[in-house]
Amino acid sequence: MTRLNYTVPPAYDGARVQDFLRRDCGLSWRMVVRLKGVAGGITADGVPMRSIDRLRAGQTVVLTFPEDHVRIEGMEMPLAVVYEDAHLLMVDKPPYLAVHPSAGKPDPTLANGVVAYYEKKGEAASFRPVNRLDRNTSGLLLAAKDPHTAFLLTRKPEKVYLAVVFGRLEGEGTIDAPIRVKEGCCITREVGPGGKESVTHWQALASDGKLTLLRLRLETGRTHQIRVHMAYIGHPLVGDTMYGTDKTFPPRHALHCSEMAFAHPLTGEPLHFVSPLPPDMERLLEERGLPSPPLRG
Repeated sequence: MTRLNYTVPPAYDGARVQDFLRRDCGLSWRMVVRLKGVAGGITADGVPMRSIDRLRAGQTVVLTFPEDHVRIEGMEMPLAVVYEDAHLLMVDKPPYLAVHPSAGKPDPTLANGVVAYYEKKGEAASFRPVNRLDRNTSGLLLAAKDPHTAFLLTRKPEKVYLAVVFGRLEGEGTIDAPIRVKEGCCITREVGPGGKESVTHWQALASDGKLTLLRLRLETGRTHQIRVHMAYIGHPLVGDTMYGTDKTFPPRHALHCSEMAFAHPLTGEPLHFVSPLPPDMERLLEERGLPSPPLRG
């Protein structure tokens, strides 16, 4: 069980519990309903409360969140923890590691590693990724430790990616093209009518004429968005065999989530994190005589 404490401010003196939880604490109605179904899920100064009960200023409201029904087996593995507090965990995911288990694929995933990490620390938190990365995409991944924090992060953090693409690109630009599931496929995406709004901003950092290093920022977060958009404008990612034809790069596309910025969902503190390029992408740049991108702290 995860517990969060709140102090009732003067503005909510006499307010109903459900109004305080929705407006001040930022809970969804669905989460309020879940809390109502837990014995002692909502208390004020230690007394169980109904959603229609009234609160007094200065009372301490404790919310006890139910455990997730889906259990993931913990499997110990090295984790590069970038940031952690009582509500959040950020890790630097290596390439070739899936985020979540899937049917028919018993290989360990990041979720298994994070659950084992929590278990070793004696924490009851579950794995709730805020952003998702493809198996072969490396970089920053943020996870919430409780459902309330996950809900507050529904406005996704701002993310910046580094990618190496084929061809020469100069300056900067924006790709505004809807993305849909490719007909007859369940995984592959494409640009086309009826797709979901998808916007990618790119900036060229360096090029040798055959390859270009890009910094990319997303306005939307569609599946495979960067890979689809870059292939759409004729500059597929190096190593991307799904949306390109290249097989020269080590068996993954050259894509790395290098920056993430957001306001802490509970304290409001502005947070900004960076991750350097992994060794395989560094080697690719070195082989082409391209400079490594500067880290923006």
